[in-house]
Amino acid sequence: MTDRPTVLFVCVHNAGRSQMAAGWLRHLAGDAVEVRSAGSAPAATVNPAAVEAMREVGVDITDQTPRLLEYATAESSDVIVTMGCGDACPVFPGRRYEDWKLADPAGRDVDAVRPIRDEIRRRVERLLRELIPAG
Repeated sequence: MTDRPTVLFVCVHNAGRSQMAAGWLRHLAGDAVEVRSAGSAPAATVNPAAVEAMREVGVDITDQTPRLLEYATAESSDVIVTMGCGDACPVFPGRRYEDWKLADPAGRDVDAVRPIRDEIRRRVERLLRELIPAG
């Protein structure tokens, strides 16, 4: 891992879970971590309920666009966090992998997305503490 770790969040549509996780990490880590997100079958837009749920806590993900997972992006990431993308994510030696089992916010309203958002924040905070220990 370099001085500035690179974290890639991957889910199927890159429209909900991975976008919220990337938004949290950007918000909490600032420039200390390079944040990426992608999907194995990206949607056309970010899930509006995810956008609204993040807006409620002061994190703006409206400028994000779902992206296709590319081999080079995964290969050059230090940490790869998968969220229900199945076998679509390639495995590279020397990379740290985590698989976060989280409900899919697709098709849910903002009330149902809030608990997913909050669980993602807890996991991102833990990951950040492990990547950049305090003091």
